Amino acid sequence: MEHRLVSAIETALGWNGAEDLGKGFVRGSMDDPALVSRLLTPNRLLDIAMRRSLNRPQFRCFQKVEEVHPAVYYTDSVSPRGQSIPMVDMRSLGRLLREGATLILDQANVFDPTMEVACRALQWWSRERVQVNAYLTTNDAAGFPLHWDDHDVVIVQVAGEKEWEVRSASRKAPMYRDSDPNNIPSDEIVWSGLLKAGDVMHIPRGHWHQATRTGSGSGKSLHVTFGITKRTGASWLAWLADWCREREIFRYDLERGQGLDDKALTEAATTLVGERSPADFLTAYEQETTLPRHVPFLDILGPLDAIVCTTHFPPRIQENGETVDVMVTGKKLTLTAKALPALRLLLSGRPVPLERAAAVVGTEVKELAEILVEEELCAVLTPELSLGYTGLVTNAVS
Repeated sequence: MEHRLVSAIETALGWNGAEDLGKGFVRGSMDDPALVSRLLTPNRLLDIAMRRSLNRPQFRCFQKVEEVHPAVYYTDSVSPRGQSIPMVDMRSLGRLLREGATLILDQANVFDPTMEVACRALQWWSRERVQVNAYLTTNDAAGFPLHWDDHDVVIVQVAGEKEWEVRSASRKAPMYRDSDPNNIPSDEIVWSGLLKAGDVMHIPRGHWHQATRTGSGSGKSLHVTFGITKRTGASWLAWLADWCREREIFRYDLERGQGLDDKALTEAATTLVGERSPADFLTAYEQETTLPRHVPFLDILGPLDAIVCTTHFPPRIQENGETVDVMVTGKKLTLTAKALPALRLLLSGRPVPLERAAAVVGTEVKELAEILVEEELCAVLTPELSLGYTGLVTNAVS
């Protein structure tokens, strides 16, 4: 999937592909100022908060480095039938923002189609799962104190300005579950300065960092953080541990003393490691990922006019002479080889208007589209989902 955001990030950071992810701190700036406002705006973020029943910790508010109790800015919206739904009290939230506060919306991609499509594009690019969090800071509010993340992040400043300090890692490749608490910050400052709208920054896993508007006076900052959690050697070993249950020897109790056959277990473990490589794990990881949410196709609501592939990772298409296999998220579809041109179009990750596609690859594309939607590899291109692609991803048939 060709996405303007992915291309802009690569250009701004001087990257040649996803292999640069996690290699070192780097920052740059996008050439297209209109792109950042297309991604998200402060008002769009507040609109998301107003229209949905959000709960902590997905939606949080901070003042003076302390989390504001939800009771301060939440209220119960009571229907005429007496049903109570927790909603953000926008008047109270507005007061906090006027005083100076930081709002955080985790997984903005769940609520906003543009963020959803951007995360999917980054997933197809990196072959890792991606989520995006949004941070809105007003006036001279402080941000989080110095901390590190257990995943790589790409930060895009979409509005206003914010001061940042980034330090080197004090432990190589720290993890969420680790043998060391890693709670002493490094003294080495890698970079400190002001991020402005359009600036992009990559902070690798383990680098300490903090951001603030303290002392900046009136104004705002909105940035989005794309969190990209890469697989590790520990992930591979955990996967092997699941596979070991297939072997009878690993299911026996460990007997103390002479009843414990260390050699047999060690040999079985060595065999397992040799049979399932890290490359096998990475392939399986993509295949085992669950299918994403989408609006189901119901013919009673109207005809299928346009679709888009919504799998977390690019489907694998394998030609086998007279047939072609499509493999993704634990599914395998076998179709005739003549379907290949239509398959490549429909599984491109770009929106596909079916009438226009039929003129290019034949009328069979409509029947194939129905199959892919039924198998949940593709989704109906609703007006709301289409908005997430507009101006950022071109149609597959244009």
